[in-house]
Amino acid sequence: MNRAVRRRRYRARLAVLVAPLLVLPLAGSAGGEAAGLFRGPGGAKPNIILVVADDLATTDLATNPSRFPNLARLRREGTSFTNFIVSDSWCCPSRATILRSQYVHSHRVLTNNPPNGGFPEFHARGLDGSTVGTWLRPAGYRTGFMGKYLNGYPNTAGPAYVPPGWDAWHVPAARGLYQQRGYQLIEQGAPVSYGRAPADHLDDVLTRKAVSFVRETPRDKPFFLYVAPIAPHLPAAYAARHARAFPGVKAPRTPSFNRAVRRAKTAPRLAGPASGFTEPRWLATKPKLGAKAIRRSDRIYRDRLRSLLSVDDMVGALRKSLRDTGRLGKTYLFFTSDNGYHLGQHRLPPGKTTPFEEDIRVPMLVRGPGVPAGGTVRAMAGTVDLAPTFAQLARARIPAFAEGRPLTRLLRGRKPRAWRRAMLVEFFAGKPKFDPVGPDCDTRPKRALGCPLPPTYAALRTGRYTYVEYVTGERQLFDLATDPHQLRNLAADPALLRKDASPKAKRIRARIHTMSGWLKRYRACAGASCRKADRR
Repeated sequence: MNRAVRRRRYRARLAVLVAPLLVLPLAGSAGGEAAGLFRGPGGAKPNIILVVADDLATTDLATNPSRFPNLARLRREGTSFTNFIVSDSWCCPSRATILRSQYVHSHRVLTNNPPNGGFPEFHARGLDGSTVGTWLRPAGYRTGFMGKYLNGYPNTAGPAYVPPGWDAWHVPAARGLYQQRGYQLIEQGAPVSYGRAPADHLDDVLTRKAVSFVRETPRDKPFFLYVAPIAPHLPAAYAARHARAFPGVKAPRTPSFNRAVRRAKTAPRLAGPASGFTEPRWLATKPKLGAKAIRRSDRIYRDRLRSLLSVDDMVGALRKSLRDTGRLGKTYLFFTSDNGYHLGQHRLPPGKTTPFEEDIRVPMLVRGPGVPAGGTVRAMAGTVDLAPTFAQLARARIPAFAEGRPLTRLLRGRKPRAWRRAMLVEFFAGKPKFDPVGPDCDTRPKRALGCPLPPTYAALRTGRYTYVEYVTGERQLFDLATDPHQLRNLAADPALLRKDASPKAKRIRARIHTMSGWLKRYRACAGASCRKADRR
């Protein structure tokens, strides 16, 4: 064992030992924030369910609301967040944030796969020793995790590994996971194989197990249930009963769909290295999609919607189990996604990981006691806020390393004083799984299959602007109020270079300077300091 590995394991063990000591009591600030939400007879605590879809885009629901009746009911009965932003538009880094309320630069699970990402990195760092499960369990909760955990689980931990903090554990191993058939579930530490029959469809199996968890939990015992279905992640393996749904439906033709590359007469230094385009080089080099690629995007879109029907069924079954057991009025039901998804926007083939709205802004719906029906929250919030919110609702203790903000006042329809003004999004390109020994994506030419990811970047998403800095030195600035489809990169406007720049160009130049400094501070935050950095 080399010295670096020994140091890493020592730090991981130390983190597990120290984590219980580094906690903040919820009684002071949290008690007041949670006032007006659930507080049952004798101080009883609410139940909490979190459903996290995989690669669900906001447009998937927005353009087809009536086709998903249970999610539509959840929206009517509860509140929706319109500016809910992921910490990273990639599965594993985003899910690590959900579990621990840390931005990616803090938890350091940078990618989906080793050597610097995936479940092996999360486990090696000892991060599974303190997650939302371990926070709520000491507060008297029965905890359950069902569905996708982290990419590569259980890998280096062994086939029987169950992380601390979970009373019920039904999590698929990697093989067959996305096909949703012929897979293996790690059930309470024992591998159980499933076949290819219609009844073995993974999301349906997870639904049955989640419903059983609700029904089997004693009425006087509060529970926290994290359910992570596979849909609509590619190959979007839908259940057989949904095979004929959405005939002829096409991917949304938004203004950015397959839009031609824009050339610039001059490439401003503020935008980065001169490329002759208004877009960063990784995007400017991508050609328009051909007819075959567009047909493929349409087919993928239909399959994604079909697969999402099982998730809609899951939400309906969970609601019914709550109603049947008399728990509906005592339970918070949250629904969101680990990241978004693009399908043809900006000439991009199906995928994620970009700083565009399609990838970083996801649906967020919640119903429960004290939550306004039909409400809308426009304040900046994100996946980093979920675990502190659950801890506050449960009157549990939040570790000092947590970087998000509890959403409890927002759930009551109120915006707290001194609320954040921006969300941080980070992406570390790393080395793709299909090219594990090749050059880093930051330096590799972006060929068709060699490295489809954008270069490493960090972004600020405010209520009006998205500002991006790439490791290449290139920048983007979009005004979402006037340009919601992100068609014009303000940082690439040639007018910014003119000595006699107009007042408007000077304002843009000043904004870029301000946001660059803000982004630098935000990327360096840790723990409580992140709740200062998010305000600038």
